[in-house]
Amino acid sequence: MTPALKAPFAGTLIPLEEVADPVFSQGLVGPGFALKPRDGEDVDVFSPIAGKVAKIHPHAFVVSDGMINVLVHLGLDTVTLKGEGFTLFAEQGDSVDAGQLLIRWSPRAVRAAGMDTTCPIVFLDSTGNVETLIDLQTDVEAGDVVARLSPTN
Repeated sequence: MTPALKAPFAGTLIPLEEVADPVFSQGLVGPGFALKPRDGEDVDVFSPIAGKVAKIHPHAFVVSDGMINVLVHLGLDTVTLKGEGFTLFAEQGDSVDAGQLLIRWSPRAVRAAGMDTTCPIVFLDSTGNVETLIDLQTDVEAGDVVARLSPTN
């Protein structure tokens, strides 16, 4: 059994299929779900699992625990912002605890740029099934246990 995944920030859980980017909604990079941030000020984004920061960019990061690789992508097409509205608190290769601050971002700035703030959270390159431990369309707090990857039979 894989470790439980914690919500990296407060927001509303939505099905991955509802993400407006087919790379995510069709599961091309792996199974998962998405999180819509609450309206308001800047959002602190925490590591959803303990592990090593495999990749980190202002708009996205991957944390690996050796068994699973979790991608958190902050908004859609936000790579085009070239880091504007994002602050990094970790570096590639850092060992992190679940709940450790990795990035602060501004959903308000992303929306002002005409972009979608929906955040896909994906188990990269996995063939397992995502078991959501909280009903979709539910509001969650940062650190709430929300999902786990169940191996396919």
